[in-house]
Amino acid sequence: MTQTAETTLPGLSLTGRHALVTGGTRGLGRAVALALAGLGAHVTACYRSDEEAADALRADLAALPGDHLVLRADVTTEDGARAVADACAARSATLHVLVNTVGTMERAPLAAPGDAVLRRALATNLDAAFLVSREVRPLLTDGSSVVNVGSGAARRGLPGHAAYTASKAGLAGLTRSLAKEWGGAGIRVNLVDPGILGGAALPPAQADHLRGLTSLGRLGTPAEVAGVITFLAGDLAGYVTGATLTADGGI
Repeated sequence: MTQTAETTLPGLSLTGRHALVTGGTRGLGRAVALALAGLGAHVTACYRSDEEAADALRADLAALPGDHLVLRADVTTEDGARAVADACAARSATLHVLVNTVGTMERAPLAAPGDAVLRRALATNLDAAFLVSREVRPLLTDGSSVVNVGSGAARRGLPGHAAYTASKAGLAGLTRSLAKEWGGAGIRVNLVDPGILGGAALPPAQADHLRGLTSLGRLGTPAEVAGVITFLAGDLAGYVTGATLTADGGI
């Protein structure tokens, strides 16, 4: 059952607040968009190309209270990020929550020829958060919360994924810098590092191996990580900024 604002503690409720979720139509982004709406927020979610996923999210959001919008935009570009910011501004003078979930992960050894993987990793995992955060800054105010989605691999390293880990490490640095730069205005900026989620698309042997690496002995769900993100979005995390919260089952 989807949780609604009326059934939550006052410190968790986001009733009447406006939230933007980038990459909000699939996976973790979708779970975050629905969780925020379930807590009473008016949600704007953007996506780049998957119309079927966008339509599915529209239908699910329509069943929840609030005024929700799902729009197409490529936030790895300045024009796309600006378009999303303009859409948010048209809906409200204040953006209370920004969640940057846009991301990509490709395996490519560093010695592989060409730099297309690096360019895509940086554009999707780092540039998008930088551009969107910059464009919506005029809408953020005292009490607003920005949550970026990182990766524990940025600290541990991951063979064959140098571009991915480098881009996520950059996102961690961006998060800490913005927390200091915007803290004086009462804007909080935090990072969430999820573990391996779902696992249905993984070969059974690989999924079993990954479960064995976790303290809880299982893989996580998007909804569980969305819960951590909604905590950071709300008043209960009012004194948390510049932090990295890990939700990986104890890898």
